[in-house]
Amino acid sequence: MARQRIRKRPMSEINVVPYIDVMLVLLVIFMITAPLLNQGVEVDLPQADAETMDPETNQDPLQLTVDTEGNYYLNIGDDQTTPLDAETLVTRAAAVIRQRPDVAVLVRGHKHVDYGAVVAAMALLQQAGAPSIGLITEPVQDGG
Repeated sequence: MARQRIRKRPMSEINVVPYIDVMLVLLVIFMITAPLLNQGVEVDLPQADAETMDPETNQDPLQLTVDTEGNYYLNIGDDQTTPLDAETLVTRAAAVIRQRPDVAVLVRGHKHVDYGAVVAAMALLQQAGAPSIGLITEPVQDGG
């Protein structure tokens, strides 16, 4: 009786089931985190050693002031000392931005105002169509 030798060949297939599982987990993670990354307000933050704006290049910028109570004031209109509600602010800012699309849009926030009030103000300016928003700061005083 002759015995035949049965040789086992090495299996050349790769088990891809674990790779598919990892891929699906990563897909779910990215699907959940991607919308969260797009939230927020785009702003052009001033640099530490930034130079002052040239007054001839940006004639009469649109300035939104936020006081310590979170009230909004625009530097346009007849009465600039009357606080504005959010709807009026968006309407007036949108009118200025439509008339002058290259206008500089700046936010002045009191140093003791709540951070959320400044962010809400910037979000309202974005609703009005401002492509970029700058923050106004005071220059650093030497010796103090």
